[in-house]
Amino acid sequence: MKLLTYKTKDLDTRLGFIHNNMVVDMEDFGEISNFPLPNDMLELIDMGFEVIAEISEMINDTRSQDFDNISLPIDKVTFLAPIEKPRKNIIGIGLNYTEHVAESARTLDTTGKLPAKPIIFSKPPTTVTGTNTNIIKNTKLTEQLDWEVELAVIIGKKGKYVSKEDALDYVFGYTVINDISARDCRREGQWIVSKGQDTFAPMGPFLVTKDEIENPHNLNLSLKVNGVEKQNSNTKFLLFNINDLIEDLSTVFTLEPGDIIATGTPSGVGAGRNPQEFMFDGDVVEATVEGIGTIVNTIKEI
Repeated sequence: MKLLTYKTKDLDTRLGFIHNNMVVDMEDFGEISNFPLPNDMLELIDMGFEVIAEISEMINDTRSQDFDNISLPIDKVTFLAPIEKPRKNIIGIGLNYTEHVAESARTLDTTGKLPAKPIIFSKPPTTVTGTNTNIIKNTKLTEQLDWEVELAVIIGKKGKYVSKEDALDYVFGYTVINDISARDCRREGQWIVSKGQDTFAPMGPFLVTKDEIENPHNLNLSLKVNGVEKQNSNTKFLLFNINDLIEDLSTVFTLEPGDIIATGTPSGVGAGRNPQEFMFDGDVVEATVEGIGTIVNTIKEI
């Protein structure tokens, strides 16, 4: 199921899903189905992944004409980030594609050695923004604004010491994140100033539930800047796959429903190019993951 958080000119933030290429309001669908459903993505996730099967059954039992009053054309809604206000920091994973490890060693202060364990950093909730919004480039802080397309994993239930074998049972779904990075803002090896500025985590356009993704370890992902392709790879090249990450992260700290894991970016980032390339005022960046969609954002210098 493709879930989205949206608004219209007449409605504040709403939760919906895609059915017959239309946006169906989740709360309204619950009312016509006599099955109370929330108007917030985190509240839906809190209900457990099992609720998705129940909603799907109700969709199959609902007449097409009953959808008419609770549906909108996709082009009539404004997409927001699927989880507009995460409860916790986004969990980021650094240097998780082999070729990105190599390119980072050429131009950044990394060793070039493949990590023995996942490299973990975080991005505050205030980094989150949706598709078709501005990424703010504060020129007092950075002149080296870079892109990183990533598959993001949304956790669906509480987990501690989760085994690799059971890891995907803890996944609710997936979305796209562009892990925007200010390369000249790293401080003594710490990344949060580089990664954690406002609007530095464009996300969306959908949260796709895990039952819709046959194999999350075989998804194409790509990125364009001003229509020119900069990144093109596949999640099969992850150094630590989703199972590895959930096992490792849940050993470090408890994973909870709604947690977001950005799994890392492949090669092709601006800092890894010769000469280096960065983003400036008015540049348009498009990040795509197969089976989920594309997020489009414009750089706005202040």
